[in-house]
Amino acid sequence: MDLNQTGTVEQHGPKAHGDPMGTPASDEKVLWRGKPDHATLARTAFHTRSVGLYFVALVAISVWTGNLNAAVVCSVLGFLAVALLHGLAWWSGRTTLYILTDTRLILRIGMAIETRINIPLRHVQSAGLKERGAGHGDIVMKLGGERLLGYLLLWPHVRPLHINRPQPMLRAVPDAQAVAALLTEACAAIGPIARNAAESKDGVGNRASGQLTGATA
Repeated sequence: MDLNQTGTVEQHGPKAHGDPMGTPASDEKVLWRGKPDHATLARTAFHTRSVGLYFVALVAISVWTGNLNAAVVCSVLGFLAVALLHGLAWWSGRTTLYILTDTRLILRIGMAIETRINIPLRHVQSAGLKERGAGHGDIVMKLGGERLLGYLLLWPHVRPLHINRPQPMLRAVPDAQAVAALLTEACAAIGPIARNAAESKDGVGNRASGQLTGATA
């Protein structure tokens, strides 16, 4: 869902609670803003398809062994598990807003407690795109600088398993190729950036030193 339409940023996504950190300044140019696609987010970040297949396998094994009671129990538990994960994905998408300006990327995230992450574009060393089908995709960023963002603080908007040096990720964004190109161009306007539009592999680039900022409201 692309929110690059008329209206103010405050009309979309989580409330700002009076904290200007998650709102572009008057001298910033908003290049894009958007939200994750719920269905894609559920499949890729909350693994609903894998969980569903797991319970289907349990049901099949139960039926094959003649344990119909276990098959019924697994069916119910599987339905509830997938429904719960879809609900979490829907809520995560609803409480997320990505904002790209000409100087920084703002992540307004948090299913329970709203968190605002500011990533200056000068810290983005490389950007990669992993396509998820139907024009959707995940855009991952390798960051420079001494300060690191917490993995749990970013989840699920973070590259999986990169715990020591977390890499922020724009999850399940629509029209992902265009958004990735826009991000790359915005970063390149500030300094060199390594590009990878296929498998989100690490690249090499240069950025000026500085700090990342994050706040929780």
